[in-house]
Amino acid sequence: MAQLSDDCFAHGGKLMTTAEALALLAEKVRCITAIETKTVHQCLGRILASDLLSSVNVPPHDNSAVDGYAVAFDDLVPGETTVLPISERMAAGTPLPDKIKIHTAVRIFTGAVMPQGTDTVLMQEDCVLDQNGNVSIPSGIKRGANSRKAGEDVTAGTVIFQAGHRLKPQDLGLISAVGITEIPVRRPLQVALFSTGDELQNPGTMLKSGQVYDSNRFTITGLLQNLGCAVTDLGILSDDFEVIRHALGEAAGQFDLILTSGGVSVGEEDHVKQAVECQGSLHAWRLAIKPGRPIALGQIGSTAFVGLPGNPVAVVVTFANFVRPLIALLSGNNIQPPRCFPITAAFTHRKKAARREWIRVHLRKNSEGLLEAHKFPKEGAGVLSSVCASDGFAELPEDLLSVEPGQIITYLPFNEVGL
Repeated sequence: MAQLSDDCFAHGGKLMTTAEALALLAEKVRCITAIETKTVHQCLGRILASDLLSSVNVPPHDNSAVDGYAVAFDDLVPGETTVLPISERMAAGTPLPDKIKIHTAVRIFTGAVMPQGTDTVLMQEDCVLDQNGNVSIPSGIKRGANSRKAGEDVTAGTVIFQAGHRLKPQDLGLISAVGITEIPVRRPLQVALFSTGDELQNPGTMLKSGQVYDSNRFTITGLLQNLGCAVTDLGILSDDFEVIRHALGEAAGQFDLILTSGGVSVGEEDHVKQAVECQGSLHAWRLAIKPGRPIALGQIGSTAFVGLPGNPVAVVVTFANFVRPLIALLSGNNIQPPRCFPITAAFTHRKKAARREWIRVHLRKNSEGLLEAHKFPKEGAGVLSSVCASDGFAELPEDLLSVEPGQIITYLPFNEVGL
């Protein structure tokens, strides 16, 4: 279970900036997931618990990068065609012969070990083989051409991946290439999730007047699973203080993190904030951001808690920018801040000072073939289709008051934040 200090997320009553919230997370939150050993096949998306070192060179021997003829470069006549007899044939996996005759060529195939004394490989299509078993080699080849050196990919004794790295498909290949079969990884973070709201219904049921289908749980579940979390969906809770209080208390003893959607604002039917405070600590719940200002950060006992907004777009924005780094810290994942890129705006926008905003944009080439950011025409925090139709966010910092066409802005691609 999560072990968070009582002052985690602690802050004063003013609106907290994005930078302050992220700095506080980095300062207070620590990894809480246990370590387990899994086979390579089981580790896609898992987080390494310790550094992985290679005990071997990859490749283990000098080998040929092409099908052709291996020679000693010093046997080639500068500026002229060299004719050499063929003394051996080397295929991939063939043991090295005891001895190679000097001043000869070796017929060699891709991946085969370079015989001792040879250092250069001629591609077979560049050479001419005669009926007497001699090969004619043209001039102009460089020393060491088409030869892969031992340890060129990985050198024995080096760290191939550091603790905290999330394993990708290509990583599993490299781990296998150095002969490792089992890996120490972090156990998936156990996350409980539920939505609140009397107006919410599960898809597939009949809607009554005033009701809508709950979409947030499905969005959040996908975002959590993309981060390797084990998600338990606790469904929809009614706008009832006792129901919410009981659900939170039950979940706190079983999970590492509790996520809720809705009910963290200041309305009479927003009971989540009070339910957390009566059995835990809610240290910050108003951020200087748009969309998503009412996001509750706190804990119930030693279990981390995040109360996300109810509006679907606000859920996406707050999860991408605050829940994602929180989960990384709890899971031992050493993710770096998302990479943003400068891009030209093709829209007009006005915003308040001292507030960070994320505008949904899609990229389109202009008449010069350069990409520009176009704002989705509908700005509402409830327009989830805007996220589906966009490529990323235009991230507008606190001190920026307006955007005009042609202005260089900061672009945050969705794939940088797991979308």
